[in-house]
Amino acid sequence: MREFAFVTIALMLGGCMQDALQTGSGTLQPASQVGWSTRDRALMSNLPYAQVTIPEEYQRHIVRYARQEAGRIVIDTDNKFLYYVLPNGKAIRYGITVGEEGQAWSGAAEIGRMQEWPAWIPTTSEQQRLGPLPSFVTGGPHNPMGARALYLYSGGKDTLYRIHGTNQPEYIGQAISSGCIRMTNEDAIDLYNRVKIGTAVVVLPSTHFWPFGTHPVVGSAT
Repeated sequence: MREFAFVTIALMLGGCMQDALQTGSGTLQPASQVGWSTRDRALMSNLPYAQVTIPEEYQRHIVRYARQEAGRIVIDTDNKFLYYVLPNGKAIRYGITVGEEGQAWSGAAEIGRMQEWPAWIPTTSEQQRLGPLPSFVTGGPHNPMGARALYLYSGGKDTLYRIHGTNQPEYIGQAISSGCIRMTNEDAIDLYNRVKIGTAVVVLPSTHFWPFGTHPVVGSAT
């Protein structure tokens, strides 16, 4: 029933998006330190990982959006984009890293918890696949969770999937994570400052699982 309910939601989301074609990159929105705390500035000024140039396609853009669910997050797994829907037919499009084959997740959820510079407790499956890993990693730029974490809940329960920052920005635009959605720390801070507990999140399934074989395109250039 949960799978059927998700497909229904996804179809409703996609129903009016079929004609919204990706005709360009939209309006580039350069990352800034607006909304950063004193702690953010201190931690981001001395990063233990190499900063990289994110391809422009995966940098933050304002794009046209064919639906009007302002405040919703929609994740396009295939194209490696996260959309935060704005009023008046617009959305902010962020580049992301998604789950590798066999680890990707799709479904409807909501933000149940939010954390700045979160700690990381590797799951049992992560220990089995990637270990040995420490049982607990304190928050900070050395932490794979990065600067912010949005914890996805469904039916009041933690799904164990998150939208979070990263200390591996070179992988934005790829599918290598353990199923969680990674953003650059700059973008994670920006999104965190826009959302709240209860914000709806829809992770669209891959085209491989899409009922009609074609994925609804959700954003187009301004």
